[in-house]
Amino acid sequence: MSLSSASSTLLRTVARQQLPTSRAAVTSCQRRGVADAKSSFESPFASANESGSTLKIPNFSKYKSNSSPRSNQVFSYFMAGSLGLASAVGAKATVQDFLVNMSASADVLAQAKVEIALGAIPEGKNVIIKWRGKPVFIRHRTQSEIDEARGYKWEGLRDPQPDEDRVQRPEWLVMLGVCTHLGCVPIGEAGDYGGWFCPCHGSHYDISGRIRKGPAPLNLEVPTYSFPEDETLVIG
Repeated sequence: MSLSSASSTLLRTVARQQLPTSRAAVTSCQRRGVADAKSSFESPFASANESGSTLKIPNFSKYKSNSSPRSNQVFSYFMAGSLGLASAVGAKATVQDFLVNMSASADVLAQAKVEIALGAIPEGKNVIIKWRGKPVFIRHRTQSEIDEARGYKWEGLRDPQPDEDRVQRPEWLVMLGVCTHLGCVPIGEAGDYGGWFCPCHGSHYDISGRIRKGPAPLNLEVPTYSFPEDETLVIG
């Protein structure tokens, strides 16, 4: 056997003898580490059970409720219901204040309706009033004007509408004084048909406020109105 072979055999023998010792040392260290870890999570009051310990565990029994669990539940439900009711009342008040602030003011409501005394308007004359920021034409028509408005064949008009559908009383014609073309104010008792004429673009309306010639596409609009009394007109 050569010298190198003998040296290799000797090294293997020494390594086999030292391996169990190393494994035992590693295992011992691991067990010691686990024991230390367990001891670090032990309760701080554990030593109180040991004889001769000066550590005293506090007594919390005086803070415990003497009422039954059912009484505690009733009290909890009562408090939750009271808070819910208070929240609902507060929300209702907030919504009411918001709606009041968003509603129309007194001056706006006053302009929503306009009352006119018809006795002051002579027959054959126009009156212009302001309603919701727009002019309103009120015409006290004569009998000849009524006959002319109702005798024309309205079926062939651009915006066909009989005179009976535009008035509640034949002698009173109520319309918005706004041209249906681009919103100008027509001139009364003018034009080719004895009604109204728009000077902006040349639209002609007859004595019933119906478009007869010009670029306007529709008749003059009739607002909502009523006659609460014989000599009283209310618009709006």
